[in-house]
Amino acid sequence: MPTPPAVPPAPTGELGALLASGRTLVLDGGLSNQLADQGCDLSDPLWTARLLADDPGQIEAAHRAYARAGADVLITSGYQASYEGFARRGIGRAEASALLRRSVELARRAAADRPGVRVAASVGPYGAVLADGSEYRGRYGLTVGELERFHRPRIEAAAAAGPDVLALETLPDIDEAEAMLRAAAPTGLPVWLSYTADGDRTRAGQPLAEAFALAAGRDEVIAVGVNCCAPRDVLPAVELAAAVTGKPVVAYPNSGERWNATARHWEGAPDLSPLLATAWQASGARLIGGCCRVGPSAVAALRAALS
Repeated sequence: MPTPPAVPPAPTGELGALLASGRTLVLDGGLSNQLADQGCDLSDPLWTARLLADDPGQIEAAHRAYARAGADVLITSGYQASYEGFARRGIGRAEASALLRRSVELARRAAADRPGVRVAASVGPYGAVLADGSEYRGRYGLTVGELERFHRPRIEAAAAAGPDVLALETLPDIDEAEAMLRAAAPTGLPVWLSYTADGDRTRAGQPLAEAFALAAGRDEVIAVGVNCCAPRDVLPAVELAAAVTGKPVVAYPNSGERWNATARHWEGAPDLSPLLATAWQASGARLIGGCCRVGPSAVAALRAALS
């Protein structure tokens, strides 16, 4: 007798149910480029997280710009926020916890007059906290257990503010993904898992098929995919993630411009088009948006194309 097909796990939370039903939701774009356009100085090692303490109104204004552009999900400013990074600025643990909660509260306030807009609490990789570009290399020399201990307190603080989902994003390797999933599990919140990729591999050089397989069978993972990568790498990744996991896929690449680390500026022309996004949608992407250098106008164009 043939083996009956496996029954997919029940989705977690309202957002997971929407994605499992086939609904496509539009994510926002790059928070940093919008803040820069608002005149903010992001040269600090804390990057956008500095403004949680120094000028939170700017973060709320950036979120509002994306909500007005039609984003269904706002991703918080917690990407580079950590207890260790705040401590280097003389900020103690209690205040740091409050700032991590504030990252969720600011996005929630920006969405207050936009019914149906959800908030994803950003949790970036360990390398982002080092502020040396190692989030694009991975392989930090830390064990899964050490990475889990690093991520757990920041995840718990963000979760305490009640986001709709945890965005475990821009992950360069499988070990860190495993550590973050372990740290997030006790919160009971749904998560999406998003790697930064180069072709068909993680930035650490592991096959994306192996990276995506980590999410298979985990009910709390409501979407898996890629972000902060070139637009040309997205479609093969979407197809692979859908095939490996059977889950909805998340995709939010950069604009297509390239960062020159020596000259410290962006080069080339953007090539993220709404037509690309419709192909991702047809292949299983259900959370679609932009990352670095993708602003509100581009998100509005995605909104129109994906509607």
